[in-house]
Amino acid sequence: MERIMGIDYGDARTGIAISDLLCSIVGSTTVIHSRNPEKTLEQIAALVKEHNVGSIVMGLPKNMDGTEGPRAELCRAFAARVQEVTGLSVQLWDERRTTVEAHNILSEHNYHGKKRKNTVDAVAAALILEGYLGFLKR
Repeated sequence: MERIMGIDYGDARTGIAISDLLCSIVGSTTVIHSRNPEKTLEQIAALVKEHNVGSIVMGLPKNMDGTEGPRAELCRAFAARVQEVTGLSVQLWDERRTTVEAHNILSEHNYHGKKRKNTVDAVAAALILEGYLGFLKR
């Protein structure tokens, strides 16, 4: 069986969430700490192999009015590179408010300061993956 990977791409940290074998819930999360897109791509490819990932969903940051700005363009370009490196298609998923939701979740669980900074991207990736898994179930 193949898992689904969720990606919350960022300049310094990229959140990764990987589904369970049944592709019904988020099974694990991690954060790739790198400002180098090529190193981030290498680590994503290694995680794809290690966890037998069969498909990828990546957050697409849209403006609140639904338009796309420079950040969305950057994510589209990175998604194309992920597709090249892994050989897997990358679905783009509207990630509006996922980072805000991630911060709220972490606040509710008393994560503050550096602890929050190192975790928020993984939580955002989990929210992206959860949204996509819910969509697939419908």
